Amino acid sequence: MFMPNTVAEQKPSEGVRVITLGQAIREALAEEMRRDLSIFIMGEDVAEAGTPFKVLSGLVEEFGTARVIDSPISEAGITGIGVGSAMTGLRPVIDIMFGDFLGIAMDQLFNQAAKVHYMSGGKLKVPLLLRTTLGATRRTAAQHSQSLHAWVSHIPGLKVVLPSTPYDAKGLLKTAIRDDNPVVFFEDKMMYQLKGPVPEGEYTIPFGVADIKRIGTDITIVATSSMVQIALAAADILAQIGISAEVVDPRTTVPLDTATLIASAKKTSRALVVDEGYEQYGVTAEIASVIADGAFYYLDAPVKRIGAMNVPVPFSPPLEDMTVPTAISVAKVAQTLCGRV
Repeated sequence: MFMPNTVAEQKPSEGVRVITLGQAIREALAEEMRRDLSIFIMGEDVAEAGTPFKVLSGLVEEFGTARVIDSPISEAGITGIGVGSAMTGLRPVIDIMFGDFLGIAMDQLFNQAAKVHYMSGGKLKVPLLLRTTLGATRRTAAQHSQSLHAWVSHIPGLKVVLPSTPYDAKGLLKTAIRDDNPVVFFEDKMMYQLKGPVPEGEYTIPFGVADIKRIGTDITIVATSSMVQIALAAADILAQIGISAEVVDPRTTVPLDTATLIASAKKTSRALVVDEGYEQYGVTAEIASVIADGAFYYLDAPVKRIGAMNVPVPFSPPLEDMTVPTAISVAKVAQTLCGRV
């Protein structure tokens, strides 16, 4: 049971800089904390260290240790404090440094945050933002490299966000902070140094609105998070052999913009879904099902999907690289779908 999302889209003002995704995240948090004194950040190493990825560096100097709070090593405790403080009027931003650790916070997130509004008959709300990471190829082995956004996408009551560019990261994060529902915000740890244009002015991006990152006519590639960049690189490869690929970024898995996904597949008549989460029982299956149901009579081939290999993420660099989709592997599947083998 979702509370209405009260954040309408705000267009950016003039003035654009090129900054990293990490800088866009930090900028959004700082702007929102200046705007709203009820916002605070809590997590392991968020204050003095600025997180292991240095995304929050400098925030404690501006806002102090009462609003940027280093916590004990207890994901369940951090999330529980977040849920309780959200229910009593604050807007906590909870930092779980690796998405792999969500398992420790399952009860607080799935059974408390996601259900309080429903179980209280709408009398209570949990405006909690939980930031965490996903993504492999950082050489941090099986317990720090998974992409587990399908877990939280499965639970009614949670909204789930996966930005793929600095522009999207800032606009979506502002929307997430202002939302009265619990939101899980996944940042690919390998993308913090990705650069892109970000307006200087205030703007937000509404949830449930997909973005067409590249227009095409022969095949639709739906991709999430870091796989958007992989899909765009695959589209460049395909263009060299005369295949025009449309790349669609859902930006949020919950809510999911089914209309845009279906419309794109109807236009191109072929669809491929790419995600870094495990392929079995994953996000690719849900999105492929949506497209197959909604665009069935327009498709010239079955919807295909590519996810992470169904194995624990290896520590060995050559083996780890084999477990996730690449531009070449995506382009090969797309080429086959288009009958250009």
